[in-house]
Amino acid sequence: MNEKLIIYQVFTRLFGNDCRTCEPWGDKVTNGCGLMNDFTPRSLQQIKSLGATHIWYTGIIEHATQTEHGGYGLSTGGHPGVVKGKAGSVYAISDYYDIDPDLATSKLARMKEFEALVSRTHNAGLKVIIDFVPNHVARQYHSDVAPKGVQDLGEGDNKDYAFSPNNNFYYLPGEELHAADFDLQGYHEYPAKATGNNNFSSWVNRNDWYETIKLNYGVDYIHGSGNHFDPIPSTWDKMLNILLYWAAKGIDGFRCDMAEMVPVEFWAYAIAKVKEQFPNIIFVAEVYNPCEYRNYIHRGGFDYLYDKVGLYDTLRNVICGYAGASSITQCWRNIEDIRPHMLNFLENHDEQRLASDFFAGDAEKGRAALIVSACMGTNPMMIYFGQELGERGMDQEGFSGRDGRTTIFDYWTVDTIRRWRNEGKFDGRQLTPTEVSLQQFYSRILNLCNEEKAISQGEFFDLTYVNPRTEEFNPATQYAFIRRYENELLLVIANFDNYDTHLGVNIPKHVFECYNIPELERVQAKCLVSDDRFNISFCSTEPVRLFVPAHCGRILKITFKKDGE
Repeated sequence: MNEKLIIYQVFTRLFGNDCRTCEPWGDKVTNGCGLMNDFTPRSLQQIKSLGATHIWYTGIIEHATQTEHGGYGLSTGGHPGVVKGKAGSVYAISDYYDIDPDLATSKLARMKEFEALVSRTHNAGLKVIIDFVPNHVARQYHSDVAPKGVQDLGEGDNKDYAFSPNNNFYYLPGEELHAADFDLQGYHEYPAKATGNNNFSSWVNRNDWYETIKLNYGVDYIHGSGNHFDPIPSTWDKMLNILLYWAAKGIDGFRCDMAEMVPVEFWAYAIAKVKEQFPNIIFVAEVYNPCEYRNYIHRGGFDYLYDKVGLYDTLRNVICGYAGASSITQCWRNIEDIRPHMLNFLENHDEQRLASDFFAGDAEKGRAALIVSACMGTNPMMIYFGQELGERGMDQEGFSGRDGRTTIFDYWTVDTIRRWRNEGKFDGRQLTPTEVSLQQFYSRILNLCNEEKAISQGEFFDLTYVNPRTEEFNPATQYAFIRRYENELLLVIANFDNYDTHLGVNIPKHVFECYNIPELERVQAKCLVSDDRFNISFCSTEPVRLFVPAHCGRILKITFKKDGE
């Protein structure tokens, strides 16, 4: 089955929180917290109906928090001096072998609840992705529930050495941790450990990932003595065992946080060993350096990488009017040999919401970009929960200020998601007509990705080079391409303009020769976006002329007779 992956990223503790009166900096008692059990069969079917094939449950593994959970086989809450927000960052893992107790109805049964969530998700026809955070852990990391015989991270480290390939952390011997511009509130760490964002000093500031400590994979950043990978460093096998532990829970994939901050040699070692036992599991990497893309795919073994600095950044600039739509062409050209491995998206937890004041200011302006991002390749597409409803991310939640992002640090509720859920009824009664329309649009486009083989399996032909600026086409605000599978052809046109437009799109003779299809003076084409039918010319001597709404697009389907018909 040649399925195109459609990943629905959901911030687990926010999805099911129905609190209507959240207070900035509110604790769990005040603001509430969503649960794994909020992902009911009905919830999961609603997510699947959007076109999703996978759901990425963000923030499942236990992380540092200011909430006390003592008495449940858990460590007490993290020190407030080194926890960001009341709830804490889900990327400051405090126990790699446990589930975040905030997410459980019964804290003592938290792992069983996770296993039930995996089972429910599979029963709904969806696959499960969870985070793997390999570069750093919480400053107070300690596993309470690691399998018998598993040595904890940092256990056995010789803290007199700044670097040793046998250590799991980097140390600053003789130095205590200090904060330059915020209060550690009495937190003491001696000797200080290197901080997660490659800060190898004992001083941190508010812009550092000061809630985390850097893991040591055998790279000597301290003395510059290079890589120490033989024998296999201690950290490699400890992290491999963590991957195998979660893979055995029946999950289907790992999204690997800041993968490029971990040496590619580790990934080559670990991914190969995981896939020996779990050959169908997928690995998705957060990598931002294009020079390393092929290294992490071909050598590291990753299935997919973020296409952030290419397509995401370009589409953002096109939407905001900082770049012309024709610049999209260079995006795919730069990665043409690895396009099937690139994960497209318009939002995730790190980026500002499309509808926020810091991005487009209006979710409607993302429609054309969704058509392009989702439909131009066979590679995966990801959306972030609430994106399909126009969530703006403009709340001032606490540690995460009013920055256009949905908080990953605070106990909070996501307004559009809360109203969509409507206490689990999903009846649409609390959504506005605009939100309903947008969600229907997302559902249509994302479902087309697997309904149409031309999108999930087909060839791609960029039409930019034959469509310079004319009275009927403006490459600054319009982009067109073809997808084709066997006798089915899709003409995709995206209009980023603020105005409805009557367009004329040139089709070069090479398309007809390349695909061995006839030129047609008149043919009926159905628009898969709107269900409208158009009687168009489809030939190299006359443009395809049609009306395209502002900030939207057309996907025209033409079916040719097969040979012998």
